[in-house]
Amino acid sequence: MSDTNLSTMATAAPIIPIPELSSLSLGFIPLLDAALLVVAREGGFFMAEGVDVSLSRENAWSTLRDKVAAGMLDGAHMLAPMPLAMSLGLARAPCETLAPVVLSRHGNTLVLSERYAEGMPSPGQTSPTDNAHRLRQYLDQRRQTGERVPARLAMVYPWSCQHLLLRQWLTLGDIDPQSGVELVALPPPRMVDALREGQIDGFCVGEPWGSLAQHRGLGRIIARGADLMPSHPEKVLGVTASWARRYPATLAALIRALRAAANWLNCEVDAPQRTLEWLALPPYLDHSIQHLDQQTLSSDIADLRLGDALRPNLPDFTTLAGQMQDLLGQQGRQIDSPTVEQCYSAVHFDAATHQ
Repeated sequence: MSDTNLSTMATAAPIIPIPELSSLSLGFIPLLDAALLVVAREGGFFMAEGVDVSLSRENAWSTLRDKVAAGMLDGAHMLAPMPLAMSLGLARAPCETLAPVVLSRHGNTLVLSERYAEGMPSPGQTSPTDNAHRLRQYLDQRRQTGERVPARLAMVYPWSCQHLLLRQWLTLGDIDPQSGVELVALPPPRMVDALREGQIDGFCVGEPWGSLAQHRGLGRIIARGADLMPSHPEKVLGVTASWARRYPATLAALIRALRAAANWLNCEVDAPQRTLEWLALPPYLDHSIQHLDQQTLSSDIADLRLGDALRPNLPDFTTLAGQMQDLLGQQGRQIDSPTVEQCYSAVHFDAATHQ
């Protein structure tokens, strides 16, 4: 064989295996941080990788979780702690689950009803600690006047960044999350209506639901998750480990498509406007984002970061697991490092992108 042929072989592009699945379904919850999945579908990035992806709107995280575990969905837009919680068997039977892509960071707001938020400056004018202390003062005043019903605050799922953020914020104000308030779980799309109906007094949730409550005059944003837990991973692509073993080329195609969608979103001038137009379609977020403008995807409302660091970074998730351990410790359970490393390994991302 000639030196020329050897040189050609050495520099040839790697052969990309054909995806085992030509069509598949991914679940999502109606939130702005599902944007990369929507962009990859509507922008043709999934099709460019040889996979026809349908997106299935789910309203509750527990429903989405169970459908992925049962194989009714091939994968999903997931809360960052969810793959680990599923693997550990928290709130359901154990199911080994992986997070090969980080879809977003930040994006959460803490909202209180107008009554509770009275006198609280917006996040840009004060610190999360100051507003937490203002809530503590208000709760103390209520108790002194004989009111015994605790404030009811909602988060989206027990094993979520929203739960961790809410507990952290309460602790900053010397409010015991166990006894000082009542914490409940509600699906994100229910938050605004529940606040309007008086079922809850506040919540921690991803956009657009916090800004929608504020836009409708039902409550006010009094803290941002980004200020409480800087740079934390918020949503991931989640697939079961068995699915990843069975369809490695399909997973690689999904990863490459999401990377291409992220590059487009972060480089094209008209990408934010096009993305909001797609998100506003009935299958996705529909009327819930009519109050937003094209700057929202990169604004400081919740400091949502989409696709700026898709590769899983294990230290980020080790930190997240440590915060989950504080909750698990109350149940006498321990998170083991090998499970964290398996859930949030970058091996699939690196194989797909040849890093």
